[in-house]
Amino acid sequence: MGSLLEAGFTHHVWATTRVIEACLDLSDDALQTSIAGTRGPILATLRHLVLSDAFDLFTLTADHAFAIDGEDLSLAEARAAMERNSSGWAAYLSRPLDPDEIVHEVDETDGFERWAPIGFRLAGVLNHGTDHRSQICTALTTLGVEPPKIDVFDFGLAAGRIVEKMPNDSG
Repeated sequence: MGSLLEAGFTHHVWATTRVIEACLDLSDDALQTSIAGTRGPILATLRHLVLSDAFDLFTLTADHAFAIDGEDLSLAEARAAMERNSSGWAAYLSRPLDPDEIVHEVDETDGFERWAPIGFRLAGVLNHGTDHRSQICTALTTLGVEPPKIDVFDFGLAAGRIVEKMPNDSG
């Protein structure tokens, strides 16, 4: 039996990877598409999402495997980083966690510090991912690209963890 957070974080990685894969065939110009009200260009937003995810894992685990520098991260490298993050989240969430334990974050580049409970940090990871994936999907739509179906029920169906039956289904 997994943790209560396992489905949320497995979905988070799956959905982010699906968005990355939806962008693999885009031209360099298309990857620079920026829509008002979003963080910025598609590629920059994807990089930000993946790097933030890795940074959160590094902050929570102190494992330098997640301390990546990726201003020029390619889509293939972003996908590989999310695969690594997947196993990192699984390992982290498999251990006993105290949601109120305070984690101290220090940004070595500018000295910014934050003290936050683990529960807030984990909620922040999921919220951050959902927000930026939505922005990228909006940008894809404006390019005429059908964004991937990435909500949690799509994930559950794809993973075989959810079963749906329409009222008129006979089976």
